[in-house]
Amino acid sequence: MKKSMLLGGLTLTATLLLAGCGKSDDVLVVGTNAAFPPFEYVGGQSGDEIKGFDIELAKQIAKDAGKILKVENMKFDSLIVALNSGKIDFIASGMTITAERQASVNFSEPYYEATQVVLVKKDNDSIQTIEDIKGKHFAVQLGSTADIMAKKYTENVTAFNTGFEAIMELKNSKVDLVLFDSEPAANYLAKNPELKLIKLDFPAEFYGFAVSKEQPELLTSINKTLANMKADGQYQTLVSAHIK
Repeated sequence: MKKSMLLGGLTLTATLLLAGCGKSDDVLVVGTNAAFPPFEYVGGQSGDEIKGFDIELAKQIAKDAGKILKVENMKFDSLIVALNSGKIDFIASGMTITAERQASVNFSEPYYEATQVVLVKKDNDSIQTIEDIKGKHFAVQLGSTADIMAKKYTENVTAFNTGFEAIMELKNSKVDLVLFDSEPAANYLAKNPELKLIKLDFPAEFYGFAVSKEQPELLTSINKTLANMKADGQYQTLVSAHIK
């Protein structure tokens, strides 16, 4: 699931813990799409810091590995390509574990359960069940689970690089609905009271950190960090702080 303020928004690179450029043995590079609050977003006092639940988890992963974390912000649909080309070491971007993605990358143990929801204009009462969304004009984020799912219900799907752009398309009455992950949808809803969120009977999804199949040691390290954070309460503390 996810605009940069640098040179037309192509790519924003934020280094956490230490400034630097390029990969080295001391740096762990995580790829994300920082337009998916509360999991990853651009904020902070400087206005260009990449923050969020996933980023906090990634910080601990890097710390446990004895490395410096560097965050690369890019388009969501380019993350797996960047991972498998060696440009980044792992993906932390609210990425749902799917069989299709598992064919090209490995995933950590699931770290968050989510589901898809529908966003519509507040005066739209036409959607009560999944049957009601069939044939509608959907807006989704390019490469997201919603992008894949939408095609099961309609041929009329418009995909955008970020959820924000999809929301704007809905607000401008150019689509019927936005299909989006539950927590980011709730986050956007809080800032757009003219919309409403509809929960339908979609199956549960599970987010995981994606790792190259050539990096089994990193996968083991990530899973160990996640297990330790859940055991000592750090994980739940982050959930309480970031996910309302």
